[in-house]
Amino acid sequence: MNNNDVLVQVEHLKQYFPAGGYGKNKKYVKAVDDVSFAIKRGETLGLVGESGCGKTTTGRSLLRLYEPTAGKIIYDGKVIFDKDAKIAVDMLPYRKKMQIVFQDPYASLDPRMTVADIVGEPIDIHKLAANKQERYEKIIEMLRRVGLNSEHANRYPHEFSGGQRQRVGIARALAVNPEFIVCDEPISALDVSIQAQVINMFEDLQAELGLTYLFIAHDLSVVKHISNRIGVMYLGKMVELADSYELTTRPLHPYTQSLISAIPVADPIKARANKRIVLEGDVPSPLNPPSGCRFRTRCPYATERCAAEEPVFKEVSTGHYVACHHVNEQ
Repeated sequence: MNNNDVLVQVEHLKQYFPAGGYGKNKKYVKAVDDVSFAIKRGETLGLVGESGCGKTTTGRSLLRLYEPTAGKIIYDGKVIFDKDAKIAVDMLPYRKKMQIVFQDPYASLDPRMTVADIVGEPIDIHKLAANKQERYEKIIEMLRRVGLNSEHANRYPHEFSGGQRQRVGIARALAVNPEFIVCDEPISALDVSIQAQVINMFEDLQAELGLTYLFIAHDLSVVKHISNRIGVMYLGKMVELADSYELTTRPLHPYTQSLISAIPVADPIKARANKRIVLEGDVPSPLNPPSGCRFRTRCPYATERCAAEEPVFKEVSTGHYVACHHVNEQ
């Protein structure tokens, strides 16, 4: 990947949360543990995995809503965080460039503020309007971009449906004219009938404004549709990363194969022909993850090496990365 094309780069990112204990007995939840990836300018990188695998924490740590425990974050060629080098730049100028759309449209909007104030707040913080008239015009422009109109500006969040609230959240993120947006499961709380509308809107906005997305979701069929590349996480680790078509047609990691097999197929004949891979056992606790490969307790190909040695996340074909002893031995 040409470094000139890379907008966001994450190297060996770690995010540990204290979970009790003192001194040597202090315990940590290893929500994100040594994750690396890069996002090219103008592309959408999808991030998928089970609940609790660290997807949302990765997105929030990347934006430094959580201060990372370790690792390096590079934005547009500039290091904005490096734990080893003790670099942690002021994020206020970068908030104009890096935004987030939160998962829950009911919790992410202040119920005491009107839509105009919610969308106008980032304009005020970054001083993007010279006067009240310009501020109002910018707010109305943002609302129109997401399918709302000037009549909605003076209403409160409780007067809107879930889909409309999420549109307000997207308008708020767009208000500062960002380059990069973390979409943190932006459709999972919406009705199925609304999800397609919001996905299409994200694609239209990307084409119109040249946006770059980190798109976090559970639904692999949605991620497959919107993403250029897809990364798969399991228990805080990135286990596979590849082009969207490559990953969905030729998954290599056993965990990815299981996820792909679970995608519903509309054709009943094809659905019956598809072999469903059902994983046994529960996801281990991130407080006490398994030694070696974290997936080994549920993997049908696990060997003694998997328990003793952690697999290296490496490129097995052009642009296709995987962390699995079974794959690397083939």
